[in-house]
Formats: sequence, C-alpha cells, structure tokens
Amino acid sequence: MIYLELFWTFIQIGAFSFGGGYAVLPMIQKYVVQQQQWITLGELADITSISQMTPGPIAINAATFVGVKVAGVGGGIIATIGCVLPSFILLIFLAYYFFKHSNLNFIQNILKGLRPAIVSLIALAAISLTMTAFWANPQANLLSFDNINHSGVVSAAISLILLIKFRLDTIGVIAIGAIIGIILTFI
Repeated sequence: MIYLELFWTFIQIGAFSFGGGYAVLPMIQKYVVQQQQWITLGELADITSISQMTPGPIAINAATFVGVKVAGVGGGIIATIGCVLPSFILLIFLAYYFFKHSNLNFIQNILKGLRPAIVSLIALAAISLTMTAFWANPQANLLSFDNINHSGVVSAAISLILLIKFRLDTIGVIAIGAIIGIILTFI
C-alpha cells in the first residue's frame, strides 16, 4: 500500500510541477510534509541542500530520498518513476506536436502566461526555505533573537558575498557552507 501512496503522491507532483527547480518545493511541502507527513520541513530543507550537490532536478531527487526513507530502495524507485512518468509522457506528446506543427504561437502564449505563476512559486519556496534556514523554529516568534539560527545566517551571508562579489561556483559555495556549518557547530 505504501508503494501505491508514494507513486500516487509523486505522480501528482510530477504532473503539476511546472517550472521545475524550486517551483516544485511548495507542492512537495504540501503533499509530502503536510498531508502525508513522511518528512519534516527541516528534512525538506536538507533534501533541497543535498539535491544541489547531486545531479538531477530537485523533484526527482526529493522523490528518491523520500521514497527510500519511507519504503526503502523499492520506495525510492517507485516514487522516482511516479515523479518522472507525467513529464515523460508529456514530452513525448509535445515533441510529436512540435515536429508535426510549425506554428507554436499558441504554446508560446501559454508559456508566457505560466512564467509569472512560476516566479511566485519560486518566491514562496524561497520564503519557506529562508524561514527554515534562519530560524530555529519557524512557527515560533520570528522577532525573538533567541529563535535565530546564527550559523544559518552567517553561512548565508558569507555564501551571498562569495556568489556576488567573487562569483564563486555552486560547488565551492556548497562546500564552504558545509564547512561553516561544521565550524559553527563546535563554537
């Protein structure tokens, strides 16, 4: 039964996660964290961080991680297939349609309408991840100095400086962020 639940949950995420990347995080949060309660919001933030260090889209990596956590390797495989299947079918259909019809104005207009919605989904994911990274308990008083995750704030500030001023690549920023987290844990 858990395999069917994993498959159904991730086929929904795969079918409706337009925009990919961070735009899918609100859906994963809704279905996996809130409804199914397979992982916590903190674990979702961890999966997002790990997904940045591994190849592949966040949704697929999240499906694999959640599936393995909930039902072992078989669960990881089932959740990943569920996540990929809608896109696979849609891409086959769209590839056929694109090659058969040269006028894509209709499709381009749909995509132009989707872009602002995708930006709002990414913004929502950024806000949710920021709250998880910067506050020890995002549901508690956000104005309390005691509630601030100091290592998260320091790591984010240093990472932002490295990205903007020194244009450090993603792998370097991730590695330095991990090192900062380790150092601040022991201070």
